[in-house]
Amino acid sequence: MLDTRLRLLVVDDEPSLRTSLSLVLREFGYQVWSAGSGFSALSEMRNDVPDILISDLNMPGMSGFELLSIVRRRFPAIPVIAMSGAFIGNTVPDGLPADAFYEKGAGIVKLLRILEIISEGGAPNRAETPIWFSLNGHDTSGAPYITMACPECLRAFALELREPLNIKRKTDCIHCGISIQFAIASAYAA
Repeated sequence: MLDTRLRLLVVDDEPSLRTSLSLVLREFGYQVWSAGSGFSALSEMRNDVPDILISDLNMPGMSGFELLSIVRRRFPAIPVIAMSGAFIGNTVPDGLPADAFYEKGAGIVKLLRILEIISEGGAPNRAETPIWFSLNGHDTSGAPYITMACPECLRAFALELREPLNIKRKTDCIHCGISIQFAIASAYAA
């Protein structure tokens, strides 16, 4: 049975989808608020932490990959549902820090079923997942790079990427030395 007292935060950069999804979920009795970006979602979560986060993966600025990675570390008890039109099926894409996956366009019944499973404590996906970063561009030599913020000391540093973008990898923070597992969100964008 659906627990419609749950508070949901819906994050999507498309205003029409964000608004319509929020309205439909409110009609089913959920308490819903929304954010148009990953940064806005984190700002919202400073004031009010949701019971479940539903986030698009492909957004400008801070991608959903990055948002979910931060939420998993800062709010590990919050179940997260990733949504995208770039992936198909019912399973969580490999390496994604989400408890469930909703394929955009699969219908509200599918999303309601996912919410029911999550609210009952099902579908955990708590394996170690990488921190997701967006590609920042290319340096003067033409090599791609990212600006990485260490999850431990929170200091930022640039990291040149010499390997193919589609693999998960590790590096050490240049400031505190901890090992950081990461992946590039733009390698998964469609």
